[in-house]
Amino acid sequence: MTFCSWEAKRLLSLAVPVFLAQVTLVLMSVVDTIMAGQVSPTDLAALSIATGIWNPILLAIQGILLALTGVIAQFAGARDRNGISHYFQQALYLTLLLSIAGFSAAQLANTVILQLDTTPAIAGLAFDYIHFVKWGVFGFLIFTVYRNMTEGMGMTKPAFYISLLGLAVNIPLNYIFINGLFGLPAFGGAGCGIATALVFTVMAIAQVTYCQLSKKVDAKGLLAGFEKPNFKTIGIITKLGIPISLATFFEVTLFACIPLFIAHLGAVAVSGHQIAASVTALLFMMPLSLSIAISIRIGNLFGQNHLDQLKVAVSTSYILAAIIALFIAFITFIGRDVISELYSDSPAVLALASSIMILACIYQLPDALQVAANGILRGLKHTAPISYITFISYWLIGFSLGYVLARTDLIVPAMGPHGFWIGIIVGLSVAAVLLMLTVHRRFKREPFILS
Repeated sequence: MTFCSWEAKRLLSLAVPVFLAQVTLVLMSVVDTIMAGQVSPTDLAALSIATGIWNPILLAIQGILLALTGVIAQFAGARDRNGISHYFQQALYLTLLLSIAGFSAAQLANTVILQLDTTPAIAGLAFDYIHFVKWGVFGFLIFTVYRNMTEGMGMTKPAFYISLLGLAVNIPLNYIFINGLFGLPAFGGAGCGIATALVFTVMAIAQVTYCQLSKKVDAKGLLAGFEKPNFKTIGIITKLGIPISLATFFEVTLFACIPLFIAHLGAVAVSGHQIAASVTALLFMMPLSLSIAISIRIGNLFGQNHLDQLKVAVSTSYILAAIIALFIAFITFIGRDVISELYSDSPAVLALASSIMILACIYQLPDALQVAANGILRGLKHTAPISYITFISYWLIGFSLGYVLARTDLIVPAMGPHGFWIGIIVGLSVAAVLLMLTVHRRFKREPFILS
């Protein structure tokens, strides 16, 4: 493999602002977890279960819009302003449809929660959280489509600043609604749902305002002569986005569904897993951000028909992802005990979370490589294989093995949460191999640039 320091610097210049934005967004979830955990283990467990249901829905819907980044990057590389305008406008129509779908999906949450083996108190708080947070889905998706458009044009810093604004608003709002200040009732952990919905709305307003005022983005120009819905273009975005959406859904649910399958073990097991999952989700933001940067860079080069430089960017992406993964694994291992103490003071919860984070160190390398390959395929607009590879790897292999290890004595005595995390390691490793092979085969197709 060829490593180009210039390409690495270019990727990092795109990835670092995205990383900071993603970390800030995840910190909102971390803050929710910490503040809910300070109320009671019941509130923490309820939040874990609620986000385990809601986050896959929201992120799967967001995943469809993520296809816009690669599309816009190709038009930006080709300096096709009309193409950017057309796809951006049609993405706004798609955003409206997806908002309706997300709101409707949230209505089914009560049915899902009632099927869980948990206490009425936890179930009630979980339902309340989803009922509150669903009102923020439109704001979140508007923020997403404007963000994806600006990032596809190579401007990754604005989303970071707006995400900082969201975090700054999130903390006081959480405190208000959790504890019931200014005459409001105390909603406990469910109050985080109200705060999150309001934060998404604020972020959407800020992102739209920036794009309207920015001369580089010139959203006013992009929206001039607003077109009618073009269902062919909406279909193209959707066709490209659904594999990304499904991949996101499969990976998120792999983590998020674990609390649902260990709920019968009690609040300690759920809370320990949730702490480890929250920390690793934060650490995952760097390889994920690199993946977004990779899709932008690959899309630009693809739009410019620079095949040789494209190949160099691919190999550099893999090597850079591996370096970042090893660094993250080291940080996770060294700081696991200290970090866990931020979430809880229960010795049992802390011991479980710390031991799970050791396992999380192991999957960093395959996870980084698979998201890098994912970013390459998005930049090439070759997204179809992503969905079935992730389904086979995450669920048929990873989850199935995890369930056997966690809930049965078929291989070893039932391991509880640890069994699921071992399954995750295996699933992500398989995904990395298959996605990298897919990228390799894509470059073997001729003629590549014209296909």
